Amino acid sequence: MFLIHHRPITYIISGVLVALSLTAALLWGLKLGIDFTGGSLLEVEYTVLRPSLDELNSRVTAAGIPHAVIQPTGGRGVLIRTGHLSEERHQDLVRELAGGGRESVAEKRFDAIGPTIGRELAKKSIWAIVLVIFLIVVYIAWAFRKVSEPVASWKYGIATVIALLHDVSIPIGVFSVLGHFYGVEVDTLFVTALLTILGFSVHDTIVVFDRIRENLKNMKGRPAFETVVGDSISQTITRSINTSLTVLLVMISIYIFGGASIAYFALALIIGVFFGTYSSICLASPILVTWQKWSERRVG
Repeated sequence: MFLIHHRPITYIISGVLVALSLTAALLWGLKLGIDFTGGSLLEVEYTVLRPSLDELNSRVTAAGIPHAVIQPTGGRGVLIRTGHLSEERHQDLVRELAGGGRESVAEKRFDAIGPTIGRELAKKSIWAIVLVIFLIVVYIAWAFRKVSEPVASWKYGIATVIALLHDVSIPIGVFSVLGHFYGVEVDTLFVTALLTILGFSVHDTIVVFDRIRENLKNMKGRPAFETVVGDSISQTITRSINTSLTVLLVMISIYIFGGASIAYFALALIIGVFFGTYSSICLASPILVTWQKWSERRVG
């Protein structure tokens, strides 16, 4: 298959994307939301007309809150992220947003998270991602335990991990850029998106690996491993793309019509599903071929 014969090109593309993502993450990091740093989140909706952004900034400042992130939502709503607010300051802010009672404002939600809880959530989120990757490696090594030739079963797990790290590093890099230039924050929904990406990507990868395993058993003669992998990708690529397109259409709809509170969750999934499909086809399986050829040269 074309992709197998030209795998250095896909390696270069993936390497550049991952390098840029890691550079952005190291330079700017992720802009953490109140789920991780602690603080308050207020969402209100105006009954008639939402004031301009400058007017909203003035009202928030008048409530004694000098530093806040204000994000319009929908036609009349607004999300306001601040440091920790007492109940008294919370009520002061709502009154100021209502123009001292001149306008009708409906409070839709108010969430407050302490800094200790935020740090604990950040730590648990990191451990959750690490644990998921570890369990995926263990599962794949077990599922392919009877496949030993010409590539050992544990190598399937390592190839999967490389693909998974590729799949999560790119959304992290994109959100580092969005956070630095546009103030986009990440919260527990972003972690949920990363875990979902890991699950989707490994599912897609296993479909290809399973076809490789079946073809190794069923193909007559002893075809080259490169041929087996190329044929396996050709046999599964249509299914992989169609499945991903279905998910992407849903995520794009959620991103456009779902509202501000889940827009960036949908965006993270769009990026992750796209590159997860790419890595399953263009990265994970070709790595097995490269590894097998390298082993042959070393033995020879």
